[in-house]
Amino acid sequence: MKWTQLAVSSDGSHHVGEDGRPAYSERFDTVLKFHAPGLAPVLRGNEAWHITADGSPAYPRRFARTFGFYQKLAAVAGADGWHHIEPDGEDAYARRYDWCGNFQGDRCPVRDPDGQYMHIDRRGRAIYARRWRYAGDYRDGVAVVQADNGLHTHIDRAGDLLHGRWFVDLDVFHKGRARARDEGGWMHVDDRGRPIYPRRFAMVEPFYNGQARIEHFDGSLAVVDETGAEIVALRPGMRSSVAFARLQPGGAHGR
Repeated sequence: MKWTQLAVSSDGSHHVGEDGRPAYSERFDTVLKFHAPGLAPVLRGNEAWHITADGSPAYPRRFARTFGFYQKLAAVAGADGWHHIEPDGEDAYARRYDWCGNFQGDRCPVRDPDGQYMHIDRRGRAIYARRWRYAGDYRDGVAVVQADNGLHTHIDRAGDLLHGRWFVDLDVFHKGRARARDEGGWMHVDDRGRPIYPRRFAMVEPFYNGQARIEHFDGSLAVVDETGAEIVALRPGMRSSVAFARLQPGGAHGR
């Protein structure tokens, strides 16, 4: 059975084919999805490793945690720290970190022993000298980072500031637009960090074919276009309702 046809079983203990039948006889405490080149992370007791489509171990080593392969490298954790391995279980590099993310665009966020974040290349080397309070995945050559003052911005593949604008919260770009929040609320910005409309919202989703779902500050939901104009109303305001009050900071049960 091909690994591309396998899914995680309903109880999470093994993988099943498109017909729902088990792909192998082995059972584990936890399994995750298969990723190229056809390996899946598994956990049994205190040991974790990767298996092939027939349930066989992909290599003899064991770790405390294993995660999926991305760009043919997988993050693993052991007694000596976190790092990445090759499909044969061999270390991709010698260094160890306090935490590792997944590779996207030949870049991966990691946290060093001092609690600072950065991005590394496939050989475990830092891409740039600066360290961040937090760093996210790269997408299309751009990543979100957080400085020590709590503000966020975008950096390019070399680690340089993309536009030099800073936000209370920020997301990666999706079709040329990124979700961003300033002191006034959420909005969408372009690749130069400029708001594409003047309005602010309590929440915004990424644009989908030129339109995005948003939440107003009164709890009402709507769909807006790229000018921020409302196209469709989805839900009336809920500010006066008990249910909405409980969701707000400092509201019912909010302290």
